[in-house]
Amino acid sequence: MEMQKYIDNIKLELTGGVLELELSDEVLAQVVTRTLQEVQRYIDSTELITVPFASCIDLTSTKVSSVSRIFRTEGYTGDTATGGPTTVSDPMYAQMWMAFTNGGTMYNLNDYILNYMSYNTLLQLRNTTTTDLAFKQDRQTNKLYINQGFDKPASITIEYIPIFQSVEDVKSDYWTDIIQRLSIAHTKVILGRVRGRYKQSNALWTQDSDEMLAEGNDELKTLRETLRVNSQMIYPMD
Repeated sequence: MEMQKYIDNIKLELTGGVLELELSDEVLAQVVTRTLQEVQRYIDSTELITVPFASCIDLTSTKVSSVSRIFRTEGYTGDTATGGPTTVSDPMYAQMWMAFTNGGTMYNLNDYILNYMSYNTLLQLRNTTTTDLAFKQDRQTNKLYINQGFDKPASITIEYIPIFQSVEDVKSDYWTDIIQRLSIAHTKVILGRVRGRYKQSNALWTQDSDEMLAEGNDELKTLRETLRVNSQMIYPMD
């Protein structure tokens, strides 16, 4: 949602389209931006990017908040050093073809099950000594270090949580709604403090500063508790 839409929704919520709001659009834009900074650490919506494989990948050009997972794009076998595809296939896929094209005999099936058990044991041994695609994200240098336990793939797919530079980058309906509700609550707190800066004891009418401040603080407390309880901590914590 565009920034102006957030501003229009805040003004409609607090004025009903009838009253005049004391805060300018520039101030409201700052409130929305501040809210995005607060919500950033809770957002768990991920994006995917496929890049050439390397043991150390520079993430400077990609605005990455946290790397969640890493996937191979060609499976375990990958490509050969010459760039051509390997002839090695998944053993269970190969056996499925053999089992149904051998005239119904079980000889090759039993033999291949034993081979597959040996193959699976070898994979477990490799994972014991080194974990394939184990990774470490260095936030200081924006580098991603990936361990290669099996064949080297030509490319790698990275699932990551992006750094949102502006509210326009947030596409999720859920997080758009959270940002808008938090922005309204923050605006109510600001208005409550502005309107309550000076009070007239002999005035015929009074400002709603106390009600506005209390209402904003209650909404902030409720929304922050909702974010805390529903937080999906699927990404590594430093």
